[in-house]
Amino acid sequence: MAGARGRPVHRRSAVLLSLLLVLAACTGGGDGDGRGGGPASTAARDVPGTIVVASGRDVTGSNGVRQQLIDAWNLREQRAGSKYQARLVELPGSADEQRSQLLGALQSRSAHYDVVNLDVTWVPEFAAAGLVRELPADLVDGDVIPSVAGTARWDGKVYAAPFNSDVGLLYYRRDYLKQAGVERPDPGRGLTWGELQHLVENLDDTLDRGAYRKGWTTQLAAYEGRTVNAVEAFASAVEDFALVDEEGHYTGTAEELAEGIAELRRRTASPYTLQDAGHSDEAASLRDFTEGRTAFLRHWPYAYPALFRTFTKEQLGVAPLPGKAVLGGQNLAVAEASQRPGKAADLIRFLTGRQSERCLLEAGFAATRTSAYEGKDRCTTVTAAPSVSATGESADQVPRDRSGRPEYAGETLQKALRAAVHRPRTPLYGAFTQTLTAQLGPLLGDDPPGDEELAERLDEALRRALPG
Repeated sequence: MAGARGRPVHRRSAVLLSLLLVLAACTGGGDGDGRGGGPASTAARDVPGTIVVASGRDVTGSNGVRQQLIDAWNLREQRAGSKYQARLVELPGSADEQRSQLLGALQSRSAHYDVVNLDVTWVPEFAAAGLVRELPADLVDGDVIPSVAGTARWDGKVYAAPFNSDVGLLYYRRDYLKQAGVERPDPGRGLTWGELQHLVENLDDTLDRGAYRKGWTTQLAAYEGRTVNAVEAFASAVEDFALVDEEGHYTGTAEELAEGIAELRRRTASPYTLQDAGHSDEAASLRDFTEGRTAFLRHWPYAYPALFRTFTKEQLGVAPLPGKAVLGGQNLAVAEASQRPGKAADLIRFLTGRQSERCLLEAGFAATRTSAYEGKDRCTTVTAAPSVSATGESADQVPRDRSGRPEYAGETLQKALRAAVHRPRTPLYGAFTQTLTAQLGPLLGDDPPGDEELAERLDEALRRALPG
């Protein structure tokens, strides 16, 4: 495979297995060690002073940076003579399954969670339902990136504190572009979708096929990945595009939807898009890119350290996504039923503070604070990763700047976060994403309807799902 010459086959297999394990951590699966949703939460409720933090899996792995930050808070409390200690409960399953578990647990009070880690799209739903408490406004201060800060509020109040962020990025095979004789193998900022398609045509005409099949891939299976790609296309096609108002009521039109659908159709056209993208999620699209079947990949920041376990700087590049990119991430909130809300808020203040955000950035997450990207202080809260693995290779192959941040953090990641767009903010987000995913399915089928016809169907369905 191009870009992998000289690397032993057994190492490539091990790297692929490692990537799949990392991605599996994003979507869960109980491990039976007491960190799953049920046993850990049941045990924790009988321990005085225990603050239970419910979260999805940490993509940085076993004893990852989230757990290490909680351990650091526990040590601080212990040294201060406090009776409080925090425990992380990792929920099994996909993001949708985790949302259902949290909703059920908080509504029924069947699990004693104090702090819940919410996807940014869930905050309006949990706040409007009275399942999480209003927080002190200063938890979201001026250091938080403005686009990210907007995810913490609902109805003019702060209900969550941004923990780690996310934004769509464009990864590309620099070595493929060089092999095809492309004059500018580093597209960089300002790349348009038209220019990207031109690069793909160049690759298709000149690249020695090998494993390579088509120019780019993304996540278009019938889940949240399809919603994200659609919102990015819609927001890129329609100026000031918004499907809902400040109260979460539907405000879209069939005409706007038709423009967005036309853009999504252009982006996913078969001359440019890997066929497997139509049923790919994050794990599948990353695997296709890693195995060389495509030259461009739309993915999230956590793929950056994962991909550098396979590729070198000469082979791999990353740039802002052409057009608009969707903002993602997770926010921490205090459960309404918590018996220790003040201490839970204190834990959140620590986990989302300047030093913690710098540690999250160095570990591979997208930090939520400007200071994490621009400050000179290194992460000293958690234990640094070993510099050499058991096999003698560097355990950390991520390109870094002199301050220890991932090399792309300042010029690419932070700027992408600042320019990112929100998905519709509504307490009925679950209904929105299910409707959008289902209605756009025919666009990716063998006999797709026209833009106007599909837009009218989608408009009617969204009016039913999001009453205005």
